[in-house]
Amino acid sequence: MKVNIGDQAPDFKAITDEGKEISLSQFRGKYVILYFYPKDNTPGCTREAISFRDRHDELEKEGAVVIGISSDSASSHKGFKEKYSLPFILVSDDGGKIREMYGAKSFLGPSRTTFVISPEGKVIHVYNSQVNPARHPEEALRAIRLDKERSGVTNV
Repeated sequence: MKVNIGDQAPDFKAITDEGKEISLSQFRGKYVILYFYPKDNTPGCTREAISFRDRHDELEKEGAVVIGISSDSASSHKGFKEKYSLPFILVSDDGGKIREMYGAKSFLGPSRTTFVISPEGKVIHVYNSQVNPARHPEEALRAIRLDKERSGVTNV
C-alpha cells in the first residue's frame, strides 16, 4: 500500500524513544510530520534529524508535531535523541509495519520519505529524497503554510 496526497493517514501505535506507546490519532487537531528515515546515527539521517531540530520552533509555531520513524530500537532512538538534542518524538517501527502501511520503502531498502498530515488526518504532502535529507523540514513547513493559506487559517 502507498499513501498518497488526499488519503486519510493510516493510524498506528508505536513505542517512542521514551518507551511510551503513542498512536497517530492522539495528535488529531494538529499538523503531524511523519518522517521515515533509514537508521539512527548515519550521516544522512543525522543531517535530516538536525535539520528538523533546527526548524523545530518554526514547525511548532505552525501547530505541527514531528515524529521520526525508523526500525531502530527505542533505546537506539533514545541515545540518538540525546546525542543530538532532538526535541521531537522518535518511534521504533519494529518489523517495518508502519513503513509498510505508508509505502515508505524503495527497492534498495528503507526510503527517506516525509508525510505531512493535516489536523483532520488527511495527507497533504509527501516528499521523498534520499540525496537531500536537510530539505525535508523545509518541504514540511512549505506544505503546512500552503495548506493554511488555502483554507484561510492564520493559526492552528
